Parts: sequence; C-alpha cells; structure tokens
Amino acid sequence: MEGSSSIKPNIVYILTDQWRGSALGYAGNPDVKTPHLDAFAKASLNFKNAVSVTPVCTPHRAALLTGKFPTTTGMFLNDIYLPEEEVTMAELFKEAGYSTAYWGKWHLDGHGRTNYIPKERRQGFDYWKALECSHNYTNMPYYDNENSELQHWQEYSPFAIVSDAQQYLTDHANDDNPFLAVISIATPHYPHGSAPKKYKDMYPPASLSLSPNITEEFEEKSRKELQGYYAHATATDEAIGSLLDKIEELKLLENTIIVFSSDHGEMMGAHGVKPFVKQLAWDEAARVPFLIRYPSINENAGKVVNAPLTTPDILPSLLGLAHIDIPRDIEGENLSELIKNPDPNMDRAALIMNVAPFGANYKDAPYRAIRTKQYTYAVTPDGPTMFYDNLKDPYQQNNLLGKADLMQVQNDLDVQLHKQLKKIGDTIRPRSYYMKKWNYAFDDKRRAIDWWSWKEGKGIVQSPQSVNN
Repeated sequence: MEGSSSIKPNIVYILTDQWRGSALGYAGNPDVKTPHLDAFAKASLNFKNAVSVTPVCTPHRAALLTGKFPTTTGMFLNDIYLPEEEVTMAELFKEAGYSTAYWGKWHLDGHGRTNYIPKERRQGFDYWKALECSHNYTNMPYYDNENSELQHWQEYSPFAIVSDAQQYLTDHANDDNPFLAVISIATPHYPHGSAPKKYKDMYPPASLSLSPNITEEFEEKSRKELQGYYAHATATDEAIGSLLDKIEELKLLENTIIVFSSDHGEMMGAHGVKPFVKQLAWDEAARVPFLIRYPSINENAGKVVNAPLTTPDILPSLLGLAHIDIPRDIEGENLSELIKNPDPNMDRAALIMNVAPFGANYKDAPYRAIRTKQYTYAVTPDGPTMFYDNLKDPYQQNNLLGKADLMQVQNDLDVQLHKQLKKIGDTIRPRSYYMKKWNYAFDDKRRAIDWWSWKEGKGIVQSPQSVNN
C-alpha cells in the first residue's frame, strides 16, 4: 500500500437510479433543470460516454462493487444474491483503513426486497441505512444499522437520505482515517408521478421537447412520464447540491473524491420502446452520467473525457486514485491516469452486455456491445444487430450494418468487441446457456427472478454462490 491511511482521500459516491446520461442541463438537455449538477460538472471531469455494463439495477451494482463483469460473477439478473465470498469495494477500502457507510437502495441481497439484511451480508459496509429495493419515495422504508425493525424516512427520500449523509460527514470530517460513503438515491426511477408537486409544476408536459427517435405512438406517454422524471431529477439535483455544499462547508473538498453517476438509463419511448424499459444497448438505456471531482483537479476541472468508461472500470480507478493495490482478479481497467491527465482524443472500447434479458425485455435477444467515443456496435448470438456513428447520428436512427463503404470500420469494431470478450473469457451464447450454467430459474409468468414470493415466506435465494464454476 502506498502512503498512510491518514492522507488517503475520502470517497463520496453518489449513485442515482435510472438517470439517463442525456437528462441533465450540462449534457445539453433543453428542458431539465439541474443547476447544482451543472455547477458540479464545471468543477469535475465529465466522462460523457460512460455506459452501464448491463443497463439494469443488480448487474450494474454488482459490477460497481466488484470491478468484475457480469459473466464472471454470474450477477447478470435483478434480485439475485451477491455472494459474501466476492471481494468488494467496501472491503478493499476498509482493509486500507477506511470507515465505510451506505445509504438507500442496495439490490444485491436476493432475499426479497423488504427483508432485513444482516451485517455479514452488507459486503463490508459498516454504517448502514439501507433497504434492498423500494421506489416509494414519499414513505421510503429502510433499516437503521443493527435494528431489524423496518423504519421509514419521514420526507421525500432523496432529501431524507442526503440529510442523514450530511450528519455522517459532519461526524467523521475530522477523523484520523478516511471514509467511503456510498449514497444510493433511487430517483429518478419510476414511479414518476410521485415526484413532489412543486417540481412537477416546473414541467408542463406540452412544453417538453421530445427526442427525434421517440416514435409517434409514445409521444403523449413520454411527455407525461418526462414531467415526473424531470421533476424527480430536479428535486434530486437539489438534494445533491445540499450534500456538495456540506462537503465544502466541512472543508473536505481538498481531500475527497466525489462521483456522481447512475446505474442505467431508460428508453422513454425511443426506438418504439415504451418508457421505463432498460437493459438495451441504445444510449437511452446504456449511457449514464459520470462526473468525478478529485483532490488537486485544478486546471482539469470542467474538462470532458470522450473515451468511454464501463462499470467495472470504476472500482480499479478509485483504488488507483487512492493509491490502494488493485486485486489481480479485478477485470475493469484502472483509468486513474486518464482521470489525472484527461485526453479528449483518447479512445477505448467499453463493453456493454445483456446475458439473459428478463421481465419486460424477455423477448429481446441477448447481446454483447461496445461503445467507443464514436461508435456503438452490438452482436447477438445470431450476428451483428447495431452499428451507429454516435457523432453523426446522436439519436442512433441510422443503422450502418452492412454498408459497403463502412465494412472496414464494422470489421474493426467486431475485432475490438471480440478482443474485449476474450479478455474476460466470454463468448456470445444464448440465454439458456447462462441460465443453466448458473442454475437460475425465472418465474413462468413474469419471466424474472421471483422476489415477490418472499412476502409470503416462500422466497428462494438464487445466487452464483451455489455454483461450482
């Protein structure tokens, strides 16, 4: 380990839910009001092509905490259990002398969505005000550390969670050892209608502009959903702003790495896919915000990195910035040098995948895709399906597959994709192969892992833990 724990940076990781990379003022969105994050973008580095490795909750969170790809851990579905044997972010930072804290939505426990999660299943987080999964923002349940009785936040959950996090930062601002604080806010994920009225009133549906790739059948529905979506975003921006103000007030800025990101986006009617749906390789679902501010950012504040980043890259990059040894089995790339020396011209291939589409996406084909700073390219078990030039065609309306004058570019992207897959020992196979390999079973009607039977005491844990790979 380099350096002593006393000079290691604190880390505040703000993880939101279903916040699309395009749905922010600083990203050029003409409608949504996000003044606090817009200001933070000017003080941070902006990875404008960050993607979610599998654009849905549990797989993203598992990849974020382990630095490994879903095909390696088996964590490619919602509502499965991340085994205790996995070495995670909190455990690695704890070993380096950090205090660890977690708030909000967890979605890695696989024991139903409202059951108490005992300390041994919290993956190294000590301070704990969290719940497996709820989107009841006006009466959000949670568990308070070792109290196994369900509690409820007393106000709109982004404000309540941030208020508690502010108190934690205040209590630990002068500690000898640094802290890792992961603040997992479940907005702007649906239900969109539950956003506070004050914020919904800012967004009359008729006034909202629609992306040109939203199909006619979804125009009315998308405007209605965007009203609440943007309202949640603006309210959450306000909560995050108060958190950033507290960090500054406590004089923690010069020794704290702050990240703002999301686990995935949502389609919102683009390409004829109804609102709420994700899991897909199109930018609406896969591209997420990723702002990072670090000590001594100085002249790099406000710079943009065009090279994509995918979820498993985040943990090794944070470890790199904190001068903590990176375990050999972490698969993501340590991008700390790029973060400290941002080069807008650098490019790389960031992997996106959906190994076993489920729920609303059950009829979709599984895929592997890459995002470069210019292109998106995707392949299913039946062959290539997507090839977009995101610079010329930002709404991905012109599929370039098979165009004679671009065959060399397509072939090069195919080589890059398979090179990324080879690195992690993955090939593009049908869903049934992975379901069998990891011994997973869907509910016959909902085509998803059954989390609702836990309410009746009939839940069954499905986890990679039981598989000998």
